[in-house]
Amino acid sequence: MENKLEQLFYVALGGALAAKEQIEKNSEELKSWQDKAETSGRTFLDDLAEKGAEERESLRQTLKGLLKEVIDELGLATKEDLEQLKKELGDN
Repeated sequence: MENKLEQLFYVALGGALAAKEQIEKNSEELKSWQDKAETSGRTFLDDLAEKGAEERESLRQTLKGLLKEVIDELGLATKEDLEQLKKELGDN
């Protein structure tokens, strides 16, 4: 009877050690996956921020061009026009 209890103890101990090793292995794999996911996520967010900045500049240039067209169409005086007028008035 004592021999069977001893065998049962060793089987349980072996099972516990095997489970511990498997948990450690899975934990390492999970940490590796987590590190890769974090790096990938940061790269993705950095790319989004860069694209957003590029798009903002593109939109700014487009808007600037449209405003110049509207000013020309309406015949409004520009800063340069006013400076030229001041210069001409100052010469007289």
